[in-house]
Amino acid sequence: MGMKLVDMKLDEATITLDMRDDLRQPSGILHGGVTATLIDTAMAFAVRSRVDPDVATATIDLTVHYLRPHIEGPIRCTARVVRAGRRISSVSADVFAEKNGKLIATGLSTYTIV
Repeated sequence: MGMKLVDMKLDEATITLDMRDDLRQPSGILHGGVTATLIDTAMAFAVRSRVDPDVATATIDLTVHYLRPHIEGPIRCTARVVRAGRRISSVSADVFAEKNGKLIATGLSTYTIV
């Protein structure tokens, strides 16, 4: 998909993605599945910032709120661990248009440490 991890620190990760024609739905806007994948990937990196490299993590659930359509330009997703337990972590994420800073989508998720 062309995602780029641009920042990762304890409990937080930021990924960018350049908008391309193959990422659009038939009406010309960014496909919701692409947005969800971007959110889930950023969240996974945020959760992984807390565990050893050989420890597996998995998404238990993911809720995405699509707030406005995105048509052109790169987008940025920042995910943050809201609460980290021994086996379960709660994570939130925000997706913004790089060009104007408008919020495109938000996400909430629960991850398990396998």
